Amino acid sequence: MWRKIQSDWPAYLLALVVLLVIVLKLPMNHHERVLASLEDSTWHAPSLYLDPIKNNQERELITYGKELIANTSTYLGPKGTVMQISNGMNCQNCHIDAGTKPDGNNFSAVSANYPLFRDRSGEVESIYKRVSDCFERSLNGTAPDSTSREYQAIHAYIQWLGKDVAKGSHPKGSGIKKPDFLQRAADPEKGKKVYTIYCERCHGVNGEGQVNLGNTGYSYPPLWGKNSYNTGAGLYRLSNFAGFIQSNMPFNEVSAHNKLTDEEAWDIAAYVNSQPRPIMKESHDWPDISKKPIDHPFGPYADGFSEQQHKYGPFLPIVLAREKN
Repeated sequence: MWRKIQSDWPAYLLALVVLLVIVLKLPMNHHERVLASLEDSTWHAPSLYLDPIKNNQERELITYGKELIANTSTYLGPKGTVMQISNGMNCQNCHIDAGTKPDGNNFSAVSANYPLFRDRSGEVESIYKRVSDCFERSLNGTAPDSTSREYQAIHAYIQWLGKDVAKGSHPKGSGIKKPDFLQRAADPEKGKKVYTIYCERCHGVNGEGQVNLGNTGYSYPPLWGKNSYNTGAGLYRLSNFAGFIQSNMPFNEVSAHNKLTDEEAWDIAAYVNSQPRPIMKESHDWPDISKKPIDHPFGPYADGFSEQQHKYGPFLPIVLAREKN
């Protein structure tokens, strides 16, 4: 046996070296993972399970708020068990995972930044005004009363989600990450072809969505038609919708890398937003028309560009013209 070890010592030595490398490498990998997690500044929502709320009444209200955001239609939809004030969509159709997903239009920065002056209304807005807008525009309905338990629960949930966010800050992953501008206008016809590949299986040929098994709302929301968001909604602006779908769609298929290219995202957004939907009269929006976003789809404008270009682009000429003035 000893003679065999002596004769095969180079092999044993190599095996020992490999073993040492593996043993030493394991803690390094762990260390690197810890450093990577510390360097990742993306906002992550608190957990009702890992970060429990001690006050029972507060916990119940916040939990109900989360439930209302996730399953709005069950409580407040056309067949709502509490009120019938919305179109059948859920808040989390536009605020993914009940407003907790990074780059999913989450609620992380809401509490830290409201009250907030907004150019759209020309006023300082409260969280209630912001929630009301969502009900009236994205849910094409009526806002709950500010004194109702339902609004109080939504408000408590939004505040709890942002409890660790510094006042006036916008954490990484908040809002909507918008794709780069194209050199051309977004093309609804090209978007229709890409929609057929990536979107039609969930949202339907006619953008009608899929009703859930209980017939209380949608498993996949309608993207146009009478039950979808109206023309006053934030997602009716092309950059918002293009950014939203690129960061989150196809649903559950986007990880660290977007599946849709910039061109695909812009073109799908153009196709979807060119389809019929409820109209909201915006007579009180943008009292200072010079503050309208470059992709606000309705005139009048202060920059001389057409309504068509403001809706579909190309947007770079508008940006450059505004920078000169």
